[in-house]
Amino acid sequence: MSSVSNTAQPREKLWNSNYLKVWCANFMIFFSFMLLTPLLPLYLSETFGADKEMIGIVLSGYTLTALIIRPFSGFLVDSLPRRLVLLVSYGLFCAFFLGYLAAGSLILFAIVRTLHGAPFGASTVSNSTVAIDVLHPTRRAEGIGYYGLSNNIATAIGPTVALMIYGAWQSYDVLFWMAFAVSATGLAINYTLDLKKREPVKEKCAISLDRFILLKGWSQGLCMICYAFSYGVLATYIAIYGKDELGITGGTGMFFLLLSVGLILSRLVGNRTLSKGKIVENASIGVAIAVCGYLMFASMHNHFGYYCSALIIGLGNGHMFPAFQTMFLNLASNAQRGTANSTLLVSWDIGVGLGILAGGSVAEHLGYHAAFWTAFAVNLAGVAFFTLYSRQNFLRNRLR
Repeated sequence: MSSVSNTAQPREKLWNSNYLKVWCANFMIFFSFMLLTPLLPLYLSETFGADKEMIGIVLSGYTLTALIIRPFSGFLVDSLPRRLVLLVSYGLFCAFFLGYLAAGSLILFAIVRTLHGAPFGASTVSNSTVAIDVLHPTRRAEGIGYYGLSNNIATAIGPTVALMIYGAWQSYDVLFWMAFAVSATGLAINYTLDLKKREPVKEKCAISLDRFILLKGWSQGLCMICYAFSYGVLATYIAIYGKDELGITGGTGMFFLLLSVGLILSRLVGNRTLSKGKIVENASIGVAIAVCGYLMFASMHNHFGYYCSALIIGLGNGHMFPAFQTMFLNLASNAQRGTANSTLLVSWDIGVGLGILAGGSVAEHLGYHAAFWTAFAVNLAGVAFFTLYSRQNFLRNRLR
């Protein structure tokens, strides 16, 4: 009897106070981000008269700077006190929302939007790395999945709240102030973090590329670029497409809501299998479901295809993303957690940026349907590469 009771050890706590704080702070990052993202193409079109191609160029600048800063932020997070890096980057992310209020021309807006991507990239890397630090190793895979729910819930309600605010006030400035207030709340939450002191990584040799990019995760990164490309096309042009082609004037919020419902449901289910070590299985199921959603969106030009594909894409990405994040972490040493996170997010940024640019160009010259078929084709290529090479590459090189 005593031996049985001794082996039944209680599970380590998942939702500790620090984890709850970084979870909420991450929600604030993405909620403030999603308050603006769905309406910015309309804002640029209505306020500055920008065409589809120009909208793609202006909005891609944000992703470009996030892409550039993330490898360096991963290095800094691994080399300096993480709380300091987090608070500085989060504070700058918050402050840049005020820049949108001061931008009175398209070029000034483009500059502010482009520069804003840098603190966004740094704060998401540092916040997610701190989240991993405060999780017990036995709950880490599960915690990564739940951490992603903060993004998903923000994505679900952010566009809906934005449309409600804009519908009531008919003012983009109100949205900019709202985004600033939400991000300031997240900064205040992170300020209360109580983190254990850790020894920064001390270089014993010349700084190598592997301190900025997780080279062993190159094939997973290439897959992520393909999946993010497709998402970048849809997320950026969904509002204008729905309005111009389908006559959906207030349906963007519902699209993102259904997308996020799928993300949340699949994460809740997928976390159970992730905690059992079924990483590759989760990733395989996720990418297969998501590509079906992109096919539906590209081929069905009606309300059913518009909304149903959002749910399917959400179900697929909800399985895929935490599995890929766990892959990157399992390919890295403990001293490279920041690098692993930044590599994942850099890959996503590259894909989204390419999707915004290519999607805008294709939509301008060949129409929205061609842009969405392009998104499906690139996603399918990513699924094929993962199936034929990337998953075996991970199994060969994983450290844990």
